[in-house]
Amino acid sequence: MNRLLADAGLLARTATAIGRAGVLTATRPGHLLPALRAYLDSGASLATITALAAVHAPDTPAVIDERGPLSYAQLRERTTAIAGALRTEYGLGSGSTVGVLCRNHRGFVLATVAAARLGADVVLLNTEFSGPQLRTVLERHRPDVVIADEEYLPLLDGVRTVLAWHEGDPGEPTLDALTGPRPPRPRGQGRITLLTSGTTGTPKGAPRSADALAFAGPLATILDRGGLRLGDPVLVAPPLFHGFGFAMFGLAAFLRSPIVLRRKFDAAATVAALGEHRIRCLAVVPAMLHRILALPREDRDPTLPAGLRCVLSGAAPLPPALATRALDELGEVLCNGYGSSEIGIAAIAGPADLRAAPATVGRPTLGVPVAILDEHGKQVPEGEIGTVHVGGRQVFGGYTGGGSKGTVRGLMSTGDRGHFDREGRLYIDGRADDMIVSGGENVYPQEVEDVLSRHQQVGDAAVLGVADEEFGQRLVAYVVAEPGHAPTEEELRQHVRDNLARYKVPRAVVFLDQLPRNPTGKLLRRELPRA
Repeated sequence: MNRLLADAGLLARTATAIGRAGVLTATRPGHLLPALRAYLDSGASLATITALAAVHAPDTPAVIDERGPLSYAQLRERTTAIAGALRTEYGLGSGSTVGVLCRNHRGFVLATVAAARLGADVVLLNTEFSGPQLRTVLERHRPDVVIADEEYLPLLDGVRTVLAWHEGDPGEPTLDALTGPRPPRPRGQGRITLLTSGTTGTPKGAPRSADALAFAGPLATILDRGGLRLGDPVLVAPPLFHGFGFAMFGLAAFLRSPIVLRRKFDAAATVAALGEHRIRCLAVVPAMLHRILALPREDRDPTLPAGLRCVLSGAAPLPPALATRALDELGEVLCNGYGSSEIGIAAIAGPADLRAAPATVGRPTLGVPVAILDEHGKQVPEGEIGTVHVGGRQVFGGYTGGGSKGTVRGLMSTGDRGHFDREGRLYIDGRADDMIVSGGENVYPQEVEDVLSRHQQVGDAAVLGVADEEFGQRLVAYVVAEPGHAPTEEELRQHVRDNLARYKVPRAVVFLDQLPRNPTGKLLRRELPRA
């Protein structure tokens, strides 16, 4: 009974948020029967969300990429035809698996929606995986077909492939050419498998099934804290294969909004697209946001749309100094999200929280329990650091092939160390496995990195623990200077000394042209040179 009451309350609050966004008021009596048909065609799936957008806003662009716009009506027509061809020519349907290896463009959208229309499982493949990583993933998931961009063909030898983005006549089957009869309603709904980044080992698959209640809370939270409205154009810069990028794709479709995509990120081109398409929501990772703010203001500011409602940062830690700079230069539009492939979206910080506490990842999303527990599974007092645990319907059921993360009373460990403040805001202090023990004292690299990033001459920073005979480990900082600046090692060590305890001051500073990061901005610590 308590669960039913909680679900009813969640749905009521979600309906309120959706109503404020204008989604409910745009529905007309004539939409109801076509909407019912769309649901009967493909059940609760991504295909239904885009089909409903086609019912309500057929002429609205669904995707705008380097090849121009594709309306929601055209998207529905093409995905139905592609799904029909995949069924009749490739034998795909419920129980089949489709791999998608595409950059950000319409091909990714067409492939995932068509697969959903068939009830097939989808594995979102990381376009930055090395050949061995990709082979391992393909062997584990064994997709019946991979829909891929032409540039990845050399990595797919022996794999049944349909080409998405290609130049000229590739001599291979292409997504553009697939056309088949309208497929029947699938026997069941497929799953979307997100892959972990593989930064600490072999990438793992985190499969997810369609569950409206699981995503109701995060949806309501994003709409409220981001101030988004029906039809707001959304530019998604992070890769769509990542959970953050994929969630923003789903959000745009739900709002019947144009989603603007580019195959490769370029800061100047992104800023130009903001003005050209009157973007209301920009999704970025912190490294992308930094590059946008590094553009000369005289080139950047005139092109920013006056109606920009939300700049949502996610997928990697947002340095507090970068958060404050973004608020100062872009206005009160910045939000910061926290989550993972395993737990979904756990917290979102709105502009007011980031202005008051730039280091926060915000308050828990609606309907998502978050607790900070000690090593014995007991909740720690406010302000004390423990391990972040998250519950709710978003939490996944285990990795493909077995294994999961530890749970305590239904709450899953994220592996992150964090704390709550007295206002209920969550802070991530670092990864448990990144903690440095120097001279018997515990140091979380992120705290030192945040302080270094606040220095006006520092563009990016990382901190690593390296072996030391006397202290066990010593701290080494890796710094990328802002263009035109050359801070000294002693200046930066003194800056840390002025803001943190003495044992947190790096023993050495290494200057680099750039830090090794993956496409979503996550720092690749193992690739830092050892000092």
